Amino acid sequence: MTGGPSAPPAHGGERVARALHAHGVERIFTLVGGHISPILAAAKALGIRIVDVRDEVTAVFAADATARLTGQPGVAAVTAGPGITNTITALKNAQLAQSPVILIGGAAPTALQGRGALQDIDQRPLVAPHVKRFLKMKRVRELAPAVAEAFEIAMSGVPGPVFIECPVDLLYPEAEIRQWYADAAGKGQALPDRALRWYLNRHAERMFAGADATVPAPRTVTPPRAGEAALHRAAARLEQAKRPLIVIGSQAVVQADEAAQLAEAVGRLNVPVYLSGMARGLLGRDHPLQMRHARRQALREADCVLLAGVPCDFRLDYGRHVRRGATLVAANRSAKDARLNRRPDVLALGDAGQFIRALAQTLPTALEHWAEWTATLRARDRAREVEIDQQAARRGEYVNPLAFFRALEAEAGDGAVFVADGGDFVATASYVLHPRAPLTWLDPGAFGTLGVGAGFALGAALAQPKAGAEAPPPREVWIVFGDGACGWSLAEFDSFVRQGIAVIAVVGNDACWTQIAREQVKMLGDDVATVLARTDYHAVAAGFGAEGLLVQRDDEVRAALARARALARQGRPVLVNVWLDKTAFREGSLSM
Repeated sequence: MTGGPSAPPAHGGERVARALHAHGVERIFTLVGGHISPILAAAKALGIRIVDVRDEVTAVFAADATARLTGQPGVAAVTAGPGITNTITALKNAQLAQSPVILIGGAAPTALQGRGALQDIDQRPLVAPHVKRFLKMKRVRELAPAVAEAFEIAMSGVPGPVFIECPVDLLYPEAEIRQWYADAAGKGQALPDRALRWYLNRHAERMFAGADATVPAPRTVTPPRAGEAALHRAAARLEQAKRPLIVIGSQAVVQADEAAQLAEAVGRLNVPVYLSGMARGLLGRDHPLQMRHARRQALREADCVLLAGVPCDFRLDYGRHVRRGATLVAANRSAKDARLNRRPDVLALGDAGQFIRALAQTLPTALEHWAEWTATLRARDRAREVEIDQQAARRGEYVNPLAFFRALEAEAGDGAVFVADGGDFVATASYVLHPRAPLTWLDPGAFGTLGVGAGFALGAALAQPKAGAEAPPPREVWIVFGDGACGWSLAEFDSFVRQGIAVIAVVGNDACWTQIAREQVKMLGDDVATVLARTDYHAVAAGFGAEGLLVQRDDEVRAALARARALARQGRPVLVNVWLDKTAFREGSLSM
């Protein structure tokens, strides 16, 4: 790339890069391909970090994590055809998690689409169902404005992913593309040859017409706000309640930079609260209002329930967890989600985090007549913790998973970020691990996607304060892997090593797809396709240049975790392979 930011762009890829730079993009996650190389080269020249991975799905997962942790769209770029089809699972996960992701995808040359070009497929029908908008570029002048439009769409209303399709002939320098078309047309003088040259020349003129150096300014996106009537109705119902409850989900922390204000508002409301998804950790490690256990029982006893960014889906038994006689208040950006399976008594259509903050301001002082109700819930939590301690004390041939997470809870740093990728092992972690602060827990969300671990960890590790005198030290990033789920991410230890990303992965190795096997064997009497092996996952990580540790007994856990932290502080990614005993901790956990 030649010239400074004010010089005319050298090619369409530079136009895209300049637009991304203008929107504050600091990194692009990618798996390189010739269709998108001009974007990557130009972005690197502008100081945007290019984070290359081993699977396109990882790039989109990493962009998803970036969006969740920063509140601004994360960006991934992948090549055409199979590069794009490899991202579909991550796109759908971002859509269902309401995460604002920008995916830039390559495409075959505009003049050759539908004619059998390399990696040429009709990408719209594959991608469009999984994004808020599919933007198909046909001219160079459309590239930079499409970036501005994509950012606005991704953040507006219910956030979600947006796709920008960039054909390869819009991205390379004009002179090279014109020469390519001239060579393709040949020099024949027969009428068909001359007609082809005329067509391709006219096509090139349309492609490059009107292109200039203008980069659209970022557009301001105002979060939707619930109406005053809904706010006052909710406040009145809450004041009248004797057993109120708040359930806060990921959508409430879409405005990531306002998480601290949201936490303060929850504290002022003085209502018992359950946290889920990205909201885990919102109140810190051990806030007296936060409940962790017996949520179903609490919901069935509550007389007023505020669902903040939480739909009545399978996680709330399709609304049946909230008893019919209770007042249901639904604060949600999505009218569909707010009404899903259960019509609320009070519909607060708008940003759930803003609604809670407004509610805390509307109620003049924290009400104390819920003290007995809160104490009841706290007593249940303490009783459940005692049960977990008793189960964690049991010893077997290998490591007790509950004892392992008790040790990890004690060992992980105060700024630790936990990435959850697995079934039974991760679900066990959710009972024991206490996220330390807002935005320190990442799980896939309602789609239940396995394979998010490496991408989420990359995004989490890089979405941290920049180094400097005023910046805190980098936060630890822990991946909690089931042994089934880690199979998707092992190759990305190569990416961690090359990118200098010192994550710590712990693999709960019980040689089984346990979450499935537990119920499958009981119901069908067959463990078919659920059996794995005690694979040396630590050796695989070491083969990629990371550090691998093996833990087989309970008395080895604390030393191994301390060693992993020490290695990570030295800049080394680590995988701890933990051989687990079988437990009955999560009997009857099959979800439908």
